[in-house]
Amino acid sequence: MSSNQDKINELISFREQAKMGGGQKRIDSQHKKGKLTARERIEMLLDEGSFEEFDMFVKHRCTNFGIDKESYFGDGVVTGYGTIDGRLVYVFSQDFTVFGGSLSETFAAKICKVMDMAMKNGAPLIGINDSGGARIQEGVNSLSGYTEIFQRNILASGVIPQISAIFGPCAGGAVYSPALTDFIMMNQGTSYMFVTGPKVVKTVTGEEVNQEQLGGASVHAAKSGVAHFVVDNEEDGIKTLRKLLSYLPSNNLEEAPMMACNDAIDRLEDTLNEIIPDNPNKPYDVLEVIRAIVDNRDFFECQKLFAQNIVTGFARFNGQSVGIIANQPKYMAGVLDINASRKAARFVRFCDAFNIPIVTLVDVPGFLPGTGQEYGGIIIHGAKLLFAYGEATVPKVAVVTGDAIGQAYVAMGGKAMADVTYAWPSAVISALTPEAAVAVLYQDEVKADKELSVEEARAKYASEYVENVAGCLNAAKQGMVDDVIEPAQTRAMLISALEMLMSKRDSNPPKKHGNLPM
Repeated sequence: MSSNQDKINELISFREQAKMGGGQKRIDSQHKKGKLTARERIEMLLDEGSFEEFDMFVKHRCTNFGIDKESYFGDGVVTGYGTIDGRLVYVFSQDFTVFGGSLSETFAAKICKVMDMAMKNGAPLIGINDSGGARIQEGVNSLSGYTEIFQRNILASGVIPQISAIFGPCAGGAVYSPALTDFIMMNQGTSYMFVTGPKVVKTVTGEEVNQEQLGGASVHAAKSGVAHFVVDNEEDGIKTLRKLLSYLPSNNLEEAPMMACNDAIDRLEDTLNEIIPDNPNKPYDVLEVIRAIVDNRDFFECQKLFAQNIVTGFARFNGQSVGIIANQPKYMAGVLDINASRKAARFVRFCDAFNIPIVTLVDVPGFLPGTGQEYGGIIIHGAKLLFAYGEATVPKVAVVTGDAIGQAYVAMGGKAMADVTYAWPSAVISALTPEAAVAVLYQDEVKADKELSVEEARAKYASEYVENVAGCLNAAKQGMVDDVIEPAQTRAMLISALEMLMSKRDSNPPKKHGNLPM
């Protein structure tokens, strides 16, 4: 056998070693936990046969604490590129079978390399996290590695989509790279995120809490809002990642992919003519409205369990990718609070960064009152939403379906901030709710009306206020809405407006960056 063939055989052997990560025993342990390996995740995520790996043979260089006696090809992370639905993406997948997926100097360098290439080539970056955190044997070198990654996350923000899938532990400094990305996905039961673990929490505060209670998927989906998506297993997670990417452009200089649309543009939805209850205290589900107007009734919701009084997500109108923000009357009457403002503002800014038009469905009775909100900084958080809409230069179309009250209406991208604003006949646009307006403007009339009870008199004058001041036709007369439309025709009107705005060109004044209310 030739020496060249010996070298080829050796190469093949090394490749097989590298693909085994930390060895079969640790792979089996990973599977017993209900987790896939780093390579299995990549194979499932990317188009079949498209993955090309970088730095397969890299090993760590550390000699501290005898760690030099143990090393593995790849050093705990698999990196490279491939395609999803034929589109270029870069990916890294942390390998828990190698040193618990802990980050070393060389581990970080591998990730930084694919991040740099993703930036140079204008392609999305997907990171699959399954790591115990810093490799403590490497000390400051590991911390420096995190710093390099964070800096690249920051520079890539708004340039390429960055998506993080948390499919295992993610603790300490490791949480901040995902936190700097655009979307975070967590897997129910096997993934968790926290800055300090349960033991540290108990030592410092005396509080007893387990990993799931401290930083499990349910916690971050419903309470903190850190997780945008929660899945039941990794296979569903991979499918969700692929679907999310289908709505996004590859970078900030491109448009999101157009999809063929077999759903009639002028499809009428007669159910929408009856969806707003006559009783203003009776809620309806805005998700029914959204599904009725988008292509094929397909709506991809983000942060479904967090701040449920507002809905955010992606859909298509005549094949065009669009971001949707909508008040949810079914939950807290659709009122804006701190969490809803944060959630919506972040989503608006993402859409604007990546040239995705924004459709807003407005039915908001105001900001949530109370000391809890005021002390928590509702002024600043509400201003975030105002700032986001005002800063956005993408096409913005709003539909006022119900109440549009006070500054909450402005914060929801009201007329001054939208390119086109429609209203349903049920819309009420006012500085105050009709009930509050009666209390301020009709006190004497209510007291003087002897034929009606106080409640009946208030209802009478509230109706009068809507008819004379706050009704949508009055807003139309003032030019505060562009048209009052039949609800059944909403889909057709939105598609027409979005197509009209496709060539929109707008820009903000030259500046380093705005000072976003924090």
